[in-house]
Amino acid sequence: MRTCLKLAVGASLIGACITAAFAQTPVVASGGILNAASFATNQGVAPGSLVSIFGTNLASRLAQADSIPLSTSLGNVSVTIGNIPAPLLFVYHNSVNGDQINAQVPFEIPDGNAQVVVILGGNASAPVSVSVISEAPGIFTVASGVGQAIAYGNSDGQIAAPPGSIPGLTTHPAAIGDPTTLVILATGLGAVNPPVTTGSAVTDGQIHPTVVNPTVLVGGVPAQLVFSGIQPQFPGVYQLNIIIAPGTPTGDAVPLQLVMNGITTTDKATIAVTN
Repeated sequence: MRTCLKLAVGASLIGACITAAFAQTPVVASGGILNAASFATNQGVAPGSLVSIFGTNLASRLAQADSIPLSTSLGNVSVTIGNIPAPLLFVYHNSVNGDQINAQVPFEIPDGNAQVVVILGGNASAPVSVSVISEAPGIFTVASGVGQAIAYGNSDGQIAAPPGSIPGLTTHPAAIGDPTTLVILATGLGAVNPPVTTGSAVTDGQIHPTVVNPTVLVGGVPAQLVFSGIQPQFPGVYQLNIIIAPGTPTGDAVPLQLVMNGITTTDKATIAVTN
């Protein structure tokens, strides 16, 4: 709380102004810094990845980024990770269920423990430590880390889901052996070469593959990885192109997983697969 007293005296004005500002201190929840695609707990986060930060008094309203490069200030909110300003995609205030910030972990952060601080209107949270590891994969899904993965045909852009399962979209299962590849969107796949700038889209016309390639499992069967690298339009988003292997199970909800840096993502992300 800050109380301010102002006394104004003039030729025709004598008045007093007392203003009080009751500022709430942001609080990052314990264990509340998660992969923004999978929301996996106890995993750590990777440089360049998108993360969701949960807590109270992290924001005063809803604000979303509307331009790229991403700004490090949004809705009067800023975040530092390892003392480096983090680009922000989204800040959201909910007095009942808690607040959320979506940010990108700067590529410059080294592996190890990094302190995360949220600043709202000049009021800073207590630092919260997060484990930064070289790769910490997560697959984007239609609904908060579970169910239908955001995976689509490279030739037609249609989501690999059962027909009619997503209102307003034309969908169909991914075909085993389709050489045009299935595109999967993910985050947390780590460094790319050549490097890209934190918070920016790819502007040099080059491809930027990951330094380390993940294994992609579809129904527990390794797929053929054709490409793994930064998606050129969206900061913090990676693109995987795969060909689904013969012998892969078929069905409307076949588990889709990434294996990387000793981490296997949960089987909660799924796609529809057909012969």
